[in-house]
Amino acid sequence: MKHNHLIFASPILVLATAGAQVASRAPAAFTPANNQTQAASPLAEDAKPVARVNGTVLTERDLVREEYAIFPYARQHNGIPKELAPQIRDGALKMLVFEELVYQEALRRKMTVAAAKMARAETDFRKQFATPDEFNAFLQSEFHGSQPLMREKIRRSLLIDSFLRTEVESKSAVSPAELRAFYDQNPARFEHPELFTFQTISILPPANANGEQLLEGRLRSERALRQAKLTKTSVEFGLLAEKISDDDYRVVMGQHKPVPADQLPPQVVKTLLALHPGEVSDVIQIEHAYTIVRLQEHAPAGKAKFEDVNVQLEKELQQNKRNQLRAALDQKLRQNAKIEEM
Repeated sequence: MKHNHLIFASPILVLATAGAQVASRAPAAFTPANNQTQAASPLAEDAKPVARVNGTVLTERDLVREEYAIFPYARQHNGIPKELAPQIRDGALKMLVFEELVYQEALRRKMTVAAAKMARAETDFRKQFATPDEFNAFLQSEFHGSQPLMREKIRRSLLIDSFLRTEVESKSAVSPAELRAFYDQNPARFEHPELFTFQTISILPPANANGEQLLEGRLRSERALRQAKLTKTSVEFGLLAEKISDDDYRVVMGQHKPVPADQLPPQVVKTLLALHPGEVSDVIQIEHAYTIVRLQEHAPAGKAKFEDVNVQLEKELQQNKRNQLRAALDQKLRQNAKIEEM
C-alpha cells in the first residue's frame, strides 16, 4: 500500500548546505571548537593560499574554519562527508571572500571599535577556555603565541559584525503593514489541506513472516492496545511508544507532525476522524502491520488566520530581506575588487 511509509518510515533529516552561504550566515568566529576541528582535519599546508582579495591573501586554514562553521557536525562525521565537500567548500570560499571585502570596506570607511567594546569581546573570548593552559595552547596554534595578533582578529570580527548590522540587519526589519500586505496578497500560501497531528505505537512483524510470527505480532498488538488505553496524556503514550513500538517514530515518543489526510492510509484517516483529541484508537491493521494512534489535533481544510501566522511570517520575510541585502552587498563589493581564486 503506497501510504504505509507515512506511518512506519524513519524521519529524514535534510541538510541545507552551502549554496547560499553569502546570503545567510554570520561571520565565523575564532573559537576553541573551531581550533579542535581544524586540528582533526586533513590539512597538509594550512597556510596554503586559496584566494587573494585586493592583495590580501586568504589561506587554507581560513577556508577550513569557514567550512567547519558551515558544517558544524564535521567532528561527529570524522570530517566533512565527501558528497557534501565540494558544495561546502564553494560556499565557504564565497563567504571567506565576502567577509574580507566587508572588512576592507569597513576600513575604507574608517570604522573603529570602541575600547570598552573591544575589552568586553576579549574577556568573552577568554571565557571560552576552561584553563589558562588551554587558552595558551590555542593562542600558540592560531596566533603563534601573539596576543596582539589575536586582538587584531577579534577587532576584525567586530568590524565585520558592525558593518553588517548597519548595512543589513538595520535594513531588514519588516513593518506590520508589509506583513499584512503579504498575507492579503498571497491567500493560497496560507491555505492548508485537512491535517492530522497524532502519535503512533506500531507492531511490525518481520518481512516474510511465517504464520507463527504473524500470530505473535497480533498478540503483541493486543497487549500494546491494553497498555495504550491506560495512558492519560501524550507523555505517557509517548513513553510507552519509546518502550514497545517498532516504528522509527518511537525515538520521538511516537510523534508525527501534521500530516495531510491524503497522505495517510484510508483506514487511518477513518479512525482518526472518529476520535476526539486525546483519545486512543483500537488496533488498525495495515497488511501485516498493526498500529495504534492517539489523536492530538484535527484541523479541517481552510486558511490560517493572520494572527496565527504573523510571528513566523515576520521571521521568514525578515530572513528573505536579509538574504537579498547580503547578496546585493556582496555583488556591490565585488564590482571593483580584484579577486583571485587559487
